[in-house]
Amino acid sequence: MTEHAEQAKRAEQDGGADRSAAHGDIDTARAQLAEFRDGRARAVVGPRGNLALVNTQWITGDPAVGQPVWGVPGVWAPLPAGVSGLSLTATASEGIIVDGDVVDGSVLVAGLDAMQPSSIRFSETLTGTVIAGEDGGYALRVWDAASEGIRDFGRIDAFPFDPDWVVEATFTPIPGRGEVSIAHLQDEGRTRQRALPGEITFTRDGVDYSLAAFEDGPSLLLVFADATNGVSTYSVGRFLRVSPEGDGTIRLDFNRAYLPPCAFSYSFNCPIAPAQNRLAIPIEAGERMVLAADGTPLHD
Repeated sequence: MTEHAEQAKRAEQDGGADRSAAHGDIDTARAQLAEFRDGRARAVVGPRGNLALVNTQWITGDPAVGQPVWGVPGVWAPLPAGVSGLSLTATASEGIIVDGDVVDGSVLVAGLDAMQPSSIRFSETLTGTVIAGEDGGYALRVWDAASEGIRDFGRIDAFPFDPDWVVEATFTPIPGRGEVSIAHLQDEGRTRQRALPGEITFTRDGVDYSLAAFEDGPSLLLVFADATNGVSTYSVGRFLRVSPEGDGTIRLDFNRAYLPPCAFSYSFNCPIAPAQNRLAIPIEAGERMVLAADGTPLHD
């Protein structure tokens, strides 16, 4: 039983001041979760939110030929190895604005991995970003602030707050750091190696679990699947960001489990939970699925 659940149980038994204190803790946690979920709902409908992504196209082939990108004008081509971004060739009549200037000829469009990434605007609602792949290639992402996804969006359905799904766990660093193989939805079975700084362990209902969370920015990203997937939650799985404390403790608040970007747009290529993160138990906490305005699932 978790800390919040124990407090609630003691409050029910002891009454009085203990009950007020426990309810205060749970009320605070519930309010914080509501704020988190409100922020998520606002973010996914933003001009660069998950629902705004309408295309991700990798630019390959002969740099001298280039290729069109679905939904936007211009001809796009790869750059020499080691140079961030893509080459864009367009006429002024096509109205593409890169870094504040209308493109009339050929320009370099810097990727997000560059010191100064380029800004790209195609119209009042359409913008672009150039992302880097792990193999050194680059893709153009097209964002539409008036996409069908944003237009049809209703809400992110989620389980109600459950203090019993705030799990106290232990983070054990791996000497010399390890690696975990992660497959992605659109990679046709190929895997990518991610740095694995440590192992997350906890026990629930007498069963020991060992999870892998890989580095992703300032925190660790736990990609997990459970028995609710494809039944009451998105079929691919869910994400949870975690940060270990200095003493090795780590809190897994599954109430903050959130849907991966591919639950909102098929133009995202999401990681799939590694085998050890596929739990046989149902985790009935966190976000469930994306719903359209009419209450039907926006995506499978």
